[in-house]
Amino acid sequence: MLLNKVRLLTPGPTPLPERVRLALAKDMIHHRKRAFMDTMMQVQERLRILFGTADTVLPLSCSGTGAMTAAVHSLFTPGQRVLVVEGGKFGQRWHEIASQRGLEVTSLAVPWGKGVEPQAVADALKADPSIKGVLIQYSETSTGVLHPVREVASITRESNALLVVDGISAVGLAPCPMDAWGIDCLLTGSQKGLMLPPGLALLALSPRAWKSAEANDSGCFYFNLPAEKAKLAKGQTLFTSAVNLIIGLNESLDMLLENGLEAVYAKQWALTMLNRAGLSAMGLTLFAPEHFAWGITSVLLPAGVDGTEVVRIAMETYGVCLAGGQDHLKGRLVRVGHMGWVDWADALAGLYALNRSIIAAGGHCGSRDYMETAMAAYRMALSGKPGQALPLIHS
Repeated sequence: MLLNKVRLLTPGPTPLPERVRLALAKDMIHHRKRAFMDTMMQVQERLRILFGTADTVLPLSCSGTGAMTAAVHSLFTPGQRVLVVEGGKFGQRWHEIASQRGLEVTSLAVPWGKGVEPQAVADALKADPSIKGVLIQYSETSTGVLHPVREVASITRESNALLVVDGISAVGLAPCPMDAWGIDCLLTGSQKGLMLPPGLALLALSPRAWKSAEANDSGCFYFNLPAEKAKLAKGQTLFTSAVNLIIGLNESLDMLLENGLEAVYAKQWALTMLNRAGLSAMGLTLFAPEHFAWGITSVLLPAGVDGTEVVRIAMETYGVCLAGGQDHLKGRLVRVGHMGWVDWADALAGLYALNRSIIAAGGHCGSRDYMETAMAAYRMALSGKPGQALPLIHS
């Protein structure tokens, strides 16, 4: 056996640092006692920094989809109209959740692989002033697109529509300061940039979003955000907490913040440049040519190459776990994750495994220097040279 590890390069779950795994392995404590309450208050202080908000960040024991559901049920009531940006699988999920809540949904369709045009959002809001919310992904995990949320927020904050942002594969990976940008609801999950196992979601609201949540009947016994906020003020959660995940979150936040978020974003940007340069050097087509995510890179495979087979070979032969496409892109797309506890060596292993797996599946790659090209892009991104430097989108 030549392999002694599996490299998890999917868009979630992501690898767990040793420090986090050790924190998760600590003895269980009670969620209503002082030790847990002290930890929760420390976590809350750090979450405010991560989210870029002065308000409360709620921890919810559920998946990211649970947080999406909580947001829709808490902020809107049946019969109200929302605008959903649909440019991928998870944009469709916003639509499904809103429809089940009884909302009237206006869909703003965006071609998969493209970012939404902010003017299209502005036009939709102008055409229908009754729209109460705009539901959007920051990073659309199914395509590797990073929607221009900052620009969209500059539009919604001048309207009556609340901006609800799915940051599940973006928070902790790309800048998204909700107060500075004017985001009304930002949510994420534990299993991506936060370097934790699945099972914990985090959700924050703006002051005007809290007004809606406090005035509405969510129609949901479990997701009661005002009651959660009241409990959190005492260092507790409304129902039984995911205790070990909170303990692990405290450690992962310590890791993310110990050198500052700027260092985290610089690393993620450099890894993004590494992957995009290396994959392009192989002759592969980047699926998101302009608005691209910082934690995942999607590529189209050559005609006749089965993406399902490529992903299988990469795992079984090279110990690299990649993700395939979804819906109509199944078998045509490969998604390479570079989130959280992933470094340049992991990324290079992913490029090599993908290259060899494409060839094994009947494809061709004539490039001999794709790794050198990838590392050159990585070094340039970290150097801060023009053209590859960290984009100034965080201020």
